[in-house]
Amino acid sequence: MSLNAYTDKRVCIITTDGRNLVGTLAAHDNTTNLVLKNTVERVIHSPDDGEPSAEVPLGLYMIRGDNVALVGLVDEALDASINWTEVKGAPIGTTKH
Repeated sequence: MSLNAYTDKRVCIITTDGRNLVGTLAAHDNTTNLVLKNTVERVIHSPDDGEPSAEVPLGLYMIRGDNVALVGLVDEALDASINWTEVKGAPIGTTKH
């Protein structure tokens, strides 16, 4: 599937090392190198961790295609209704090569 339909839309990227990035897809190429704008990294902490989860602003961000595990569209209304500092969960594992 081509990412052309996702251009200029808010997307969620899961990287091969388990990072969760959300931003507007500005550009991509045929090797899945991505450019995101208004990017934030969602750092979700485990339920037994007393520290709140966080959204770390990254701004304009480039991701190499070999680091992309998943690209998905974000339901913006649902996303806006979630207080991400209160979300807790287990970390996403890395992929093995």
